[in-house]
Amino acid sequence: MECRVLSIQSHVVRGYVGNKSATFPLQVLGFEVDSINSVQFSNHTGYAHWKGQVLTAEELNVLYEGIKLNKVNHYDYILTGYSRDTSFLEMVVDIIQELKKANPSLVYVCDPVMGDHGAMVRITFKTLKSNVCCCVQVMDLLHQMGPETVVLTSTDLPSKHGDQFLVALGSQKTVKPDGTNATQKICMDIPKVDAVFVGTGDLFAAMLLAWTHHHPRDLKAACERTVSVMHHVIKRTINYANEMAGPGKRPSPAQLELRMVQSKADIENPAIVVEARVLHQSSH
Repeated sequence: MECRVLSIQSHVVRGYVGNKSATFPLQVLGFEVDSINSVQFSNHTGYAHWKGQVLTAEELNVLYEGIKLNKVNHYDYILTGYSRDTSFLEMVVDIIQELKKANPSLVYVCDPVMGDHGAMVRITFKTLKSNVCCCVQVMDLLHQMGPETVVLTSTDLPSKHGDQFLVALGSQKTVKPDGTNATQKICMDIPKVDAVFVGTGDLFAAMLLAWTHHHPRDLKAACERTVSVMHHVIKRTINYANEMAGPGKRPSPAQLELRMVQSKADIENPAIVVEARVLHQSSH
């Protein structure tokens, strides 16, 4: 069966961020992707200069109305990322609620973009155990608010492998065909790369959508494939950027644009390079 995604994110002419980061990888993995561009910029804002336009809530509604009038507003997934405007988000919510009524099995994948490079309010704990417990409580709290799957992509938790690793956590609550509830909580240690990339969060959200679709009751497998895709894309990107910059020079934003097309084979069939540890698994 055809699987269709409505992706409401930013767009850039040059480079990979927002819909440019999400669409190609999803298409490679067999998804039909309908894109609404919340902004259209010449390039991402990490460059010295950028120009472009911002879509308003009213303009978003006009686009959606066109889709609805043609009766092609049936989706299996909705994917959203960064949004800078409250009224725009409110319109997104209205669209999601309407699409959910038309298709109750629709899944909303939300990248909340809550922080980047430390720019986020955090609570500091003294031990790894209390850190993990805190994160697990946060994920359980989010489950209570509705989402079946929650992934914390990069925490400040200390990794047992040292400070060159990020710790990611995931939690999934599903209902099995026999009606029983299943819970799986996982942890991953992800190698850090000494560079600032843009568009990686958008790629992560898209890959999580894809791999949870292909592994709907196995968060461990879905996250291993998602993180492994990220590893291959980032590794290829940093190797290219360093080569272009030359010895001893830091790569420019243009040189650090994700090597997406060149990573097509890794997106389709990633070699698993990061394994997830199961923290908790139960069925009742």
